[in-house]
Amino acid sequence: MLRALDIRDMLIIDRLELTFQPGLNVLTGETGAGKSILLDSLGFVLGWRGRAELVRQGAQRGEVVAVFDLPPEHAAHAVLDEAGLPGGDELILRRINSTDGRKTAWVNDRRCSGEVLRALSDTLVELHGQHDDRGLLDPRGHRALLDAFGGLNAERDQTRGTWTTLGRARRAVTETEAALAAIRAEEEFLRHAVAELDQLDPQPGEDATLDASRRKMQAAARIRDDVVRAHALLGGKGAEGAMGEALRWLDGVIERADGTLDAPLAALNRAMIELGEAQSGIEASLEALDFDPHELEATEERLFAIRALARKHDTAPDDLNAFAVTLRDRLAALDQGDADLFRQRADLQAAEAAYDAAAARLSQARATAATALDKAVMAELAPLKMERADFRTVLSSADPGPEGRDTAVFTVATNPGAPAGPLNKIASGGELSRFLLALKVCLTGPDSGLTMIFDEIDRGVGGATADAVGRRLADLARGGQVLVVTHSPQVAARGAHHWQVRKQVTDGITLSRVVDLPASDRVDEIARMLAGDTITDEARAAARALLAG
Repeated sequence: MLRALDIRDMLIIDRLELTFQPGLNVLTGETGAGKSILLDSLGFVLGWRGRAELVRQGAQRGEVVAVFDLPPEHAAHAVLDEAGLPGGDELILRRINSTDGRKTAWVNDRRCSGEVLRALSDTLVELHGQHDDRGLLDPRGHRALLDAFGGLNAERDQTRGTWTTLGRARRAVTETEAALAAIRAEEEFLRHAVAELDQLDPQPGEDATLDASRRKMQAAARIRDDVVRAHALLGGKGAEGAMGEALRWLDGVIERADGTLDAPLAALNRAMIELGEAQSGIEASLEALDFDPHELEATEERLFAIRALARKHDTAPDDLNAFAVTLRDRLAALDQGDADLFRQRADLQAAEAAYDAAAARLSQARATAATALDKAVMAELAPLKMERADFRTVLSSADPGPEGRDTAVFTVATNPGAPAGPLNKIASGGELSRFLLALKVCLTGPDSGLTMIFDEIDRGVGGATADAVGRRLADLARGGQVLVVTHSPQVAARGAHHWQVRKQVTDGITLSRVVDLPASDRVDEIARMLAGDTITDEARAAARALLAG
């Protein structure tokens, strides 16, 4: 509920503080007094698009503050949570318009965007009038209004759920078909590459092992000939033979040398032992250096084959084995893909059938609700002196979507035999106002939490019709809040709270004032609305009769 509105330096308002009440609040005043300025100011703080120039002449900036009461379950709480704004049982909106056109806004003293303001306004206020394109006149919202009237939340939620499932099933089929198409496009490459990898069967670490073995054999080939030559020089025809011959000669003469050859002979024996050890070590080295040339060739061929395959697939040699696993998995996906696609297509068919069934139930429920709404609106039109008019909710097929496959448009024919058409195209003036009011009476549920504003919705009607309009507005306001800008005394008399908008000129400056009328002043204001500038006793009597109801 809108509790307070504070306006400063907007158009012809210098400062205005209003405290609104539950029930039917009526605003009256002469044409041009500034009633529309109140709505412009409220629309400004709610983020609605309106006049470009709002700042009062001579002022640096204009400011509007609106205070709303928020019950615990009010829809505005969800908007505040999503925007990361503070909540509570009170919502304070503040917006400033500078003379340079800049606009800044706050929600509960926290800066916010105009987009957030507009999202909040959708949960706070409904504006209805002859030129309203945000409410009942917008055909894009008629289906949602019909669903709310018919209480079709369960059917609509079920349809949304089956639509979500259908979307997932379609995406699964599309993704599988695309993946299979991509794999089939490279199937020949995959099978050739896997066969090539399987044939070579490279193992992690094998590249390093082969490279080390190759280097060892290449090094052995370079030094083995020198080691063989050294071994020959130390053998029987070399050092070993010469030292053996020397020992034999010395052994033949040692007994006649009087001991002078004992030490040399012992040294030669020790040298023979060391020479033998050297020969054994060289022989062991020759055995280690011994290799099959064919083995070197085979090692090089495999090493080069592994490295060539790694270059071909742009991967490291040690990763070839894992790469082969990846390719095999892709081939397996191809081999299993048809089975998966068959199953997914079956799931898609089931999802389509479930959606079709849910959408059909929702369409049938909408048809039933449309019949009930048409009957309810027609019952409201008779007291509004439009018993000859015809209201119909026209359902037609639309592209399938999360909320079914129907469109709903409210149509009217103002007189028997006249062509029917959309509400916003056919009805005009007072007829349109009464259609909107009848619709609103039928569509508004209890505890909607919205402040409803009707801007001169009674224009073009009078007498008993205006009285019927006033009574229905009062009915709408029970348990809620309705604000009405009106020129009709019959409507004004039904208000629980009455404000008069006045325009006054002081020192050449025109300003608008709003006065909360007590009961005694309401008589004169309604009498003015009845009689004009000159208020007669008869007009006052008629005003009292209207107020007595």
